Amino acid sequence: MSPHAVVQDGGSVDLSKFAVTANAFLPDKSPLKILPDPYYERWELVAQHLPALIEAGRIRESISQLPVLSTDRLRSEAEWRRAYALLCFLTHAHVWGGEKPEEILPPQITLPFLRVAEHLELPPVLTYAGANLWNFSCTGDDFTQIDDLSLLFSFTGTESESWFLLISVAMEAKAAGILQTMMGALEAVKTRDYDVISEALDQLRGCIQGVSSLLERMYEKCDPMTFYHHIRPFLAGSMNMESAGLPRGVFYDEGDGKGEWRQLRGGSNGQSSLIQFFDVILGVEHNTHGSAGQKSYHNEVREYMPGPHRRFLVHAARAGSIRELALVPPTTDAQRRLRDSYTAATEALSSFRNKHIQIVTRYIILPSKQPWQGPKRRQNLASSSSQRNGDEELTGTGGTMLVPFLKKARDETCHAGKLER
Repeated sequence: MSPHAVVQDGGSVDLSKFAVTANAFLPDKSPLKILPDPYYERWELVAQHLPALIEAGRIRESISQLPVLSTDRLRSEAEWRRAYALLCFLTHAHVWGGEKPEEILPPQITLPFLRVAEHLELPPVLTYAGANLWNFSCTGDDFTQIDDLSLLFSFTGTESESWFLLISVAMEAKAAGILQTMMGALEAVKTRDYDVISEALDQLRGCIQGVSSLLERMYEKCDPMTFYHHIRPFLAGSMNMESAGLPRGVFYDEGDGKGEWRQLRGGSNGQSSLIQFFDVILGVEHNTHGSAGQKSYHNEVREYMPGPHRRFLVHAARAGSIRELALVPPTTDAQRRLRDSYTAATEALSSFRNKHIQIVTRYIILPSKQPWQGPKRRQNLASSSSQRNGDEELTGTGGTMLVPFLKKARDETCHAGKLER
């Protein structure tokens, strides 16, 4: 049997069909460093010099001089993924790389980007997949070793940007094997194999704690003011960005009078399939953030995940419920151990979310209150955030009210761990 297969109903499910690898949601090996067909050299050249072109104020001019390239020469999934990440960075550099945001995305980017995004079942905007999952190279085989990782695309060329994005790569890699383990635990729910489930939950707790420890390393090489004023603005999408200079979103110009206005969320760690997998396994329910009948943010951002990963989360949610088993009043030692292991894993996830709030405080909330000492500031997410009335109104790159969303997600995780119906 494949090491990525789990038994289900007497058969097996090969998790590779969900693009799940030995590195969880990361590729099984480092993403491509260059598109091999020389036809795409013009794209690669602009991407290679992206920080310098932005700094010199020449990025929009450089993009306007590009030809409209076809996607027909992209062969492997690795090539499609590199093209997607590359076009993500060119798009956001074009929109946010001037004194004011640019509302119109030219056909040179729009046409290939729409095609690549459709192929990968992603929206045509910078996502977590484009910024993190497919935007690194590793000198070895262990993607958890941050010092062995390097960034493929960057807006600023700074160490702070590399460290910020690569921390997430290492965090994703820390989950190597846990997806297979937990799918086995869901299968064990059907046979009430409490020992198997408890052992899996203990491994899950250790995994979450390992991911949390990596998150805490953010402070080592990512400067808060550099992140807030120079890096974060480029990650923003076009949804809820009126005050940042995009009242209608971005017009994706397909040429010949065709095109449409789009309001899309930007890149956000909330789009990590791994974190949502933790929620699915532990039965953490996130309720609607908005009007009645509206999708919760967590459900909505699944549309910003690669299609196979999105389907894997649905598959996992249907495979069984560990929380329902833990809710049963225990009468045996095995059942009591299961409840203890479940509670400990949920507490680890709550602790992780608390650490995330602390990171947000240091890298977003505090810098938003400090006066800008650098050169004239661009009109962007950073400049608009400084005009808001308080922490509760700060907008995340994904377009949410940042602080209330994070606190609610943490509180919902804590509630799940109390094992109350």
